[in-house]
Amino acid sequence: MKEIFASDRDGSGGAGGTPPAPAALAAKVRTLAPSMTRSMQRVAEAVAGDPAGCAALTVTGLAELTGTSEATVVRTARLLGYPGYRDLRLALAGLAAQQQSGRAPAITTDIAVDDPIADVVAKLAYDEQQTLADTAAGLDTAQLAAAVTALATARRTDVYGVGASGLVAQDLTQKLLRIGLVAHAHSDPHLAVTNAVQLRAGDVAIAITHSGSTGDVIEPLRVAFERGATTVAITGRPDGPVSQYADHILTTSTARESELRPAAMSSRTGQLLVVDCLFVGVAQRTYESAAPALSASYEALAHRHRS
Repeated sequence: MKEIFASDRDGSGGAGGTPPAPAALAAKVRTLAPSMTRSMQRVAEAVAGDPAGCAALTVTGLAELTGTSEATVVRTARLLGYPGYRDLRLALAGLAAQQQSGRAPAITTDIAVDDPIADVVAKLAYDEQQTLADTAAGLDTAQLAAAVTALATARRTDVYGVGASGLVAQDLTQKLLRIGLVAHAHSDPHLAVTNAVQLRAGDVAIAITHSGSTGDVIEPLRVAFERGATTVAITGRPDGPVSQYADHILTTSTARESELRPAAMSSRTGQLLVVDCLFVGVAQRTYESAAPALSASYEALAHRHRS
């Protein structure tokens, strides 16, 4: 049986590895800020809001600017994926250089009750684009490749999600089924657990939860983890409880939540991008069998799309 925590086995769920590129820094801050302490949030917001100014500061200077301590600055840098403050400063300098190269300022995306519909379209389109860009920038490709390998060779794949994440789970299983793989989406928590009990080494279980703390999704993932299946978490909170039972963590971003656009809506955009990345990666790995299966599914449905 596996150890209790995935991060204790191979470090795959931790913040180590290659530091994020400068372009991913702002996305990382947006993703992790809600789970930080207030003092760490002040540091994160400062570096994301003024990368050029913060890049010129020593660790002591940034601590004084944000009213925190040097230890808090270093902890924030590490939580964002950098070995130390020096590495964070280099990323800030790179981000500042990119911003000075002529990027247009971001438009405000708050949607008001009396906004004209054209403004709503423009703001939502911008939010969607930003969410996709942030998710792509923050996605750990080593974790993604490992998840693709596990899916491509799995005897069977179970996917858990409820609410908006349940729709994403159904999308992933439909894609896998169309290239000839055995996959099931479970939105009923009882059914999810009873199916997870049947998993074993060589199977894959995927939990989709933006909050990282959805009990109905974590429970079947835990059961699958304990049965020896390879487990994957697609989440906007990589430090959430779901990560305890995930061999591989794929982090998504989300547009800022507002009264008229709850997190469930914006998080789904990033989740669908990760699902597409997983599917294309698996289709590449299994191309000889996937291509004929996909072609057969198109042919089987073609008559339903003819007028």
